[in-house]
Order: sequence, then C-alpha cells, then structure tokens
Amino acid sequence: MVFRKLARPLLASAFITRGVDALQHPGTRIPAAQKFSESVAEPLGLPQDPELLVRVNGAVMAGAGALLALGKMPRLAGVALTLSLVPATLFEHRFWEESDAEVKAAEKKQFFGNLGLLGGVLLASLDTAGAPGLAWRTKNAAHVASLESQLAAKNAASALSDKLPF
Repeated sequence: MVFRKLARPLLASAFITRGVDALQHPGTRIPAAQKFSESVAEPLGLPQDPELLVRVNGAVMAGAGALLALGKMPRLAGVALTLSLVPATLFEHRFWEESDAEVKAAEKKQFFGNLGLLGGVLLASLDTAGAPGLAWRTKNAAHVASLESQLAAKNAASALSDKLPF
C-alpha cells in the first residue's frame, strides 16, 4: 500500500536525524548517558564510557531507522529502535526532576514526543502488510496438524475395521 511506503520513511526520518546528530554531537547527551551508565550499564557489564554509549545509541538509531525507512527487517528495526528509544527517553527527559517551569515543560514535551515515536515504531514493526503474522501462522499450523492427525487416526481405524473378520 502506498501509505505504508510513505509512513515508514517519515517515521524513520526522526530516528535517522537523531542518530546522526548523536554520532556527530554527543556532548549534550553525555550527562544522561552518565546516569544510564551508573544505573544500567555498569550492573549489566556494558561499557561505562558515556560518550561511547551515546555514539552507539546514535548508530543504532540511524541504522535501524534506515532499515525501517527501506522496509527491510522492520520488526528487527522496531526492536532496535525501541531498545534505543526507551532508555534515551527515561534518562534524557526526566521532566519530573526539573524545578524550572520552562525547562520542565520542554522536557515533558520531548518525553511525550518520544512516547509518540515509540507508539509509531511499535505499529510499524507489528505491521504485517496484510499478511498473517507469526502468531497466527503458528496457531494455524498447529490447528491444521491437529486436524490432519485426527483424519489419519480415523483412516487408520477405518482400514483396521475393514480387515477385521467380524
């Protein structure tokens, strides 16, 4: 559908531009990455270099955004963008910690804007373009296998009863 071919690149553009910006200018994101590093990266054994974390996150956003824009591996791209966006949102836009009203309003706007992007990514990555999804195909295959085994059992019973002399 033409809308799908237009919608994915439009959504992906936000991630590509943010990712490229994080790669080129990591400085403003380093304090949030430091908080992430102390809270999450250190216990998980991830690198504790905040600038490296910002650049890796930027590369993930740009790369996964490009995949989403091209319609290549949209589910994998969606997972990567989700894993990239959630920590970035939670650690960069902590509006609840702000005391200045203007800063708080700006951070709140960014936070909820990111939630909107997250919703778009989830929709785009779950979109099957009209084809049945993996869950439906799995359930359907199990149902067909069950019907086939029931039919085979009936045929076997019928064949056996035809051979019995009584």
